[in-house]
Amino acid sequence: MDMTAAMPRALEDLTARPLDGTVVRALGDSLVIRVAAARLRALGCVVETAGAAPPDAQAGWLGVVHAPFAAGGRALPECRIGWSGPVGVPMQGERDVQAACGIMHVHGRATGAPRVLPVDFASVCAGVLAVQAIAAGMLAVLRGGPPVRAATSVAQATALALTQYVAVAASDPGTGQCPPDPAERTPPEAAERTPPGIAERTPPFRSADGVRFEIETFAAENWLAFWTALGAGRPEIVAGWRPFQQRFATATCTLPPALRAAAAARHYPAVRAAALAAGVSIVEVNEDAACPLPAPASPWRARAIAPAGTDPAATVPGNGRTRRPAGGHAPLDCAPLGGVRVAEATNRIQGPLAGHLLGRLGAEIVRLEPPGGDPMRGVPPLAGDCSARFLALNRGKDAIEADLKTRAGRETALGLVASSDVFLQNWPPGRASQFGLDADDLATVRPGLVYAHAGGWAEVHPEPQPMGTDYLVQAYTGVAALLAEHGRPPAPTLMTVIDVLGALISAEGAVAGLLARARTGTGVRVETGLADAARLLRDAHADQQVTETAPTAPVVSDLAAMAADPAYEALFETHGQAAYSRSPWTFTPQPSHP
Repeated sequence: MDMTAAMPRALEDLTARPLDGTVVRALGDSLVIRVAAARLRALGCVVETAGAAPPDAQAGWLGVVHAPFAAGGRALPECRIGWSGPVGVPMQGERDVQAACGIMHVHGRATGAPRVLPVDFASVCAGVLAVQAIAAGMLAVLRGGPPVRAATSVAQATALALTQYVAVAASDPGTGQCPPDPAERTPPEAAERTPPGIAERTPPFRSADGVRFEIETFAAENWLAFWTALGAGRPEIVAGWRPFQQRFATATCTLPPALRAAAAARHYPAVRAAALAAGVSIVEVNEDAACPLPAPASPWRARAIAPAGTDPAATVPGNGRTRRPAGGHAPLDCAPLGGVRVAEATNRIQGPLAGHLLGRLGAEIVRLEPPGGDPMRGVPPLAGDCSARFLALNRGKDAIEADLKTRAGRETALGLVASSDVFLQNWPPGRASQFGLDADDLATVRPGLVYAHAGGWAEVHPEPQPMGTDYLVQAYTGVAALLAEHGRPPAPTLMTVIDVLGALISAEGAVAGLLARARTGTGVRVETGLADAARLLRDAHADQQVTETAPTAPVVSDLAAMAADPAYEALFETHGQAAYSRSPWTFTPQPSHP
């Protein structure tokens, strides 16, 4: 047999499936467990289903029972998943969690009243978080650390997903409340009713020939040029910019009726031409929730990037022993990524939240920010001298400022990467190459680096691709069609479900890359996108067992009051003027027996 041909293939197989040969036992049949089982299989695990969920993990239990790289008889990681977890409000399913933890409130802001989110978003997030706990626990075992016992819950996943909204509500009381009286608690059955007339209150828009479409731009001058080309008046254009720009933060977007009228007066080809001329991204709303989406061979598109002859001991953190991390930071007790250093060059939601999750798993996170710091630091409301929204995703991270357009700034970035285990970025396509900071550029600087790109469309949208943002991805991939209610036309939720789930998948990919490096001794590139989050939501919805009706838990209508409620103390922590979600996991040492 030609070993020179066989070795690269074997390397690529193990890179794509770093837990190959591992056996995991799963208890329970919730969507949480089904999502987790599918993703563990993608990592190479054999998943054995073995009965009902235990009483102390009502949403399910996962436990590693065999790993080819672990000594026989040794205890291995496990993860228990509850519905309410440590929250003092009883919850028995997805809709209870949506009601009691704020999803119905945030999803309903755009229409003035709490609404059920038709997809089991919280359960999907909890499934991905459970996989991260197992994968990170296995990495700790590979590095010679103690096995861990993890616990998470669907409620904790929800708190993480809403952490930005909670931070803003706590630091600026009254923000985005519905109903108007924040002291009221909405009856659970009210969340099942959709207020009349809501279909025209927010984007998407409709053209004269009946095409529904979404637009996106972060530039005020592009917004002005687009609407001017459609014949809208300048006062209405100016009045619409602020709610459009802030809809990611507020989950609301009430625009002047004149803008909708301007869109409705033109046929779609003319609207699209105006958008392209103005530099505004535009996509048609896909009304087919079952349309095929191209799928990668691996959820994380992992591939080896370091030479096969690289010395594993020089590139793998631990490699069977505990390593003191770069920068002199001691490993955290029971934190499975203690000793791992992540260089993060990200902005907005998806990238920073992915880095935040890696930090919650114990990694040291160092952000690369432009001179003067990330502009998001100054976005109101402020908690002290920094944006509450920014802190929700970035507190606890160190930061280094560097102008990556200059040689000095690039050298600063290379110096950080040289002492890091992971480089996480969410730049648009081509930006990394412009900076000289693509995966191949960094392989010589840091052999064994895990290069994680959190992107947008991946292979789902043909070139040229529009901006890869939450609402455009919802519209194009059919997720908006999943959310259509009571015969109404498809429309994205203004809750950032794709950004959040995309962040979870990105962090999951980074951990998968660290596992692959630990098993192969090579560097790894992982590529994930917001389109992957859309695909996962659609796949999960197809597997969703719709047995629930109205929630039995009370519907939260005030996020600030929820964060201050002693019943939710285990979900939120207060720093200064704002409240933020706590870690979605707890880790304790696994007993020494199997």
